Formats: sequence, C-alpha cells, structure tokens
Amino acid sequence: MFAPLKPRGERDSAEVVQARLRKKLASIPGISAFPNIPQNLQLGGRQSSSNYQYTLSSVDKDSLYAYAPQLEAKLRATPGFEDVSTDYQRGARQVMVTVDRDAASRLGVPVAAIRQTLFAAFGNQQVSTIYTDADSYDVIMEADSGQQMTPDGIGRLTVRSAAVNGAPGQLVPLSAVATLSIEGAPTVVAHQSQLPAVTVSFNLAKGVALSKAKPLIDAAAAELDQPAGISGAFGGNAQQFGASTSSMPILFLAAIIVIYIVLGVLYESFAHPITILSGLPAAGIGAVAFLWLFNMPLDIIGIIGVVLLIGIVKKNAIMMIDFALAGQREHGWTPVHAIREAASKRFRPIMMTTFAAMAAAAPLAFGIGAGAELRQPLGIAVMGGLLVSQVLTLFITPVVYLGIEGINARLRARRGGAEVRELPAGETRGRVAAE
Repeated sequence: MFAPLKPRGERDSAEVVQARLRKKLASIPGISAFPNIPQNLQLGGRQSSSNYQYTLSSVDKDSLYAYAPQLEAKLRATPGFEDVSTDYQRGARQVMVTVDRDAASRLGVPVAAIRQTLFAAFGNQQVSTIYTDADSYDVIMEADSGQQMTPDGIGRLTVRSAAVNGAPGQLVPLSAVATLSIEGAPTVVAHQSQLPAVTVSFNLAKGVALSKAKPLIDAAAAELDQPAGISGAFGGNAQQFGASTSSMPILFLAAIIVIYIVLGVLYESFAHPITILSGLPAAGIGAVAFLWLFNMPLDIIGIIGVVLLIGIVKKNAIMMIDFALAGQREHGWTPVHAIREAASKRFRPIMMTTFAAMAAAAPLAFGIGAGAELRQPLGIAVMGGLLVSQVLTLFITPVVYLGIEGINARLRARRGGAEVRELPAGETRGRVAAE
C-alpha cells in the first residue's frame, strides 16, 4: 500500500508518522505490517519492506533456512533495529520422494527410471514434434492435470523394471519402491551469486547510525553460533554506503590536493596554501559536532555537506592572505602589519559572505518544505561548519600566516648566508670594498 502524506505544514515529520503507524499496526493480530518511508536514493538491492538489507547465503540450504529465522528473532530483540523481516516464508508445501534402494534393487528398478518417470509426469519432457505447413509444435508428456494437484497421484505412477534375458521389464507401482512425505517449503527460493540466500531487511531506530549496524549483527551472529558455511553481507543501500564511506578518505584527500595545487599556482608559493587550508579542520569538527548535537547521522547527504564546506570555508583565509601578500609585495609591509591590516580591512566582506552562506543553508537546516528530512543533514553540516570555522579561522589564519612567514624568513636567511660563504675570499672582499 502506498499512502501519500499531507503537506508538511499540516502534519508531523515523516518519522513521527511512521512511528505512530508502527505502534498501531503492531496491535492488529494476524498481519505483519511494516510502515516504511521510500528513499529518494535506491541503490540496488532486493524488494523488501525496510530500507536496509543483510543477505545470508550458503551452499547448505537446510542450515541456511534453519538459521535465518533465528537471526531475525535475535535482531528484533536487539535495541536499535526496527521493522525486522526476511524474504524467507515457509508457507508452501512440498512432497519428498524417498527411494527405497533395497526394494528397488530387489524388484530390478533402476533409480534412473524412477527419476525419468517423475520427470515425464510432472516435468516438461518433449517426446515428439508435430509439423504442419505453417509451423511446428512440441509434444510434451505429462500426467493428467487433475492428478498433478495432490500427492496421491505420485503413488499411482508406475515404473518399468530393467529387462531380464531380453524379456521386457514389468510395470512396478512407484509406491512399492519409494515413500512420500509432505513437509513445509519456502514460497520463494532466492539466490545470491548462484547460492541459496535469505535477505534480512531492517530499519534503524532514530539516532542509530548505519555504521553501528554491522557490529550489532556480528554480535548477534556470535551469540547464535552462526554455522561456518553461512556468510552474510550488506546489500542495497547499506552495501553502497559502506563502499562509498570506505573511499571517502581518498575523496577528501584528492579534493585537498587539487585545491593545494590551484592555490599554489595562484600565489606562486608552496607554503601559503597551507595557511588557507588551515581552517578546514575547524569546519569539519563543527559539521560533525552539530550533526551529533542534533542527533543527525553522518549519511551520504551529510558527507556532501562536509565536502561543500571545503569550498566555502577557505574563502575566509583567501580574503585575508590575498590582501596581506599584496601589501607585502606592493607596499613593503612587514608580515605582522600586513596580516593585521588584512584582518581589519577584510573583516566586513568575510562576515557578509559567511552570513549569506548561512542564510542559504538555513532552510535546509530547519527542515522547511516537502522532503526536507533528506536534505536536513546537509544544511546542519554547512551551518555548523561555518559557525565554528568563522570563529576559529579569524584567529587561526593570522597565527599560521605569521608562523609560515617566520619559517620562510629563516630559510631565506640561511640560503643567503650559504651563498656568501661559497664565494672566494678575494672576490667577497672586492665586493665589500667596491660597495
């Protein structure tokens, strides 16, 4: 069932509506209902009643079907998981035909003949082809459709025994060489990488990050003594999130390296790009701290906000460093005087641009508008990073600038002294006398 919600101003948040429905539907006997909020980003996976999936697979189908309900029940009792369900439903019926090999050998009935008889009665064995002027038709052998719906039809089949001394074999009732048993069976047999699989789907409680789900599942599997032949892995959104977060450090590092190269070419310096990038740790700390403060997960949208901060926050340092370097080169200011003038003269544009960026992120952070739940972590990350970095970079950037300028001055002094010592003594004295 798909139920569109009222406009955002006429209802609570989608999570509150979901929790209210979950509580009411849980008290209805005879059904299992899982209210779920469709995600804007669906990255593969199976059709399920929840957002996240954990797939179990094994070569041994019996042990897999015995273990999957145990893990489902364990996760339902584990705090942090909600709407736990599986795609394994043992609602079908199946008939197991067990061949009595001793009786079959005594009556001269090969096991292959029993298999062939069952296939001919219930399979799609082609025995002939009818050719016409316009087309051809396959002739499929099968038992009467009325006898295919009950297990009694299997016992009425006959199988021919092997020929003896050239005499044709006798027809033997199948019930004389095999026994039938009726048992439960799964309605659907799913596969993962050609192996039988069962998918456990679940939602996470509010405030529980997806990164905490894997340790909880591993702990539950350890308590249940998971068989060695069964393997489990995330699927769908959870799998893609794990893959993206594992490569996220490389993304951040690549972004910082590209920005460093661009700034190095712009300012013709290897050192001052470090001054500009010195405010990024404060922005990252502010973004993560505000997400934690407002109980928001660091999901894909939150990570996008952190990446966005890399481009927004460094403009504060660029405004100051650009002004200070221009003052040193054009007016001969000392580093202390240059950075003091830069912090004073560029304070107003820095504050204006910061407030403009915060005003743009405010609607996202406050969750205004339809679908705001998806974008809210982005707004909170941007506002938190801007607030913290705005306060800290106004003090950190001048200190880093002066420290790097001091190191550059000492390096230039050392290089200058080394050049003088390398000159011959007579040439040096001649230069001094000429001066």
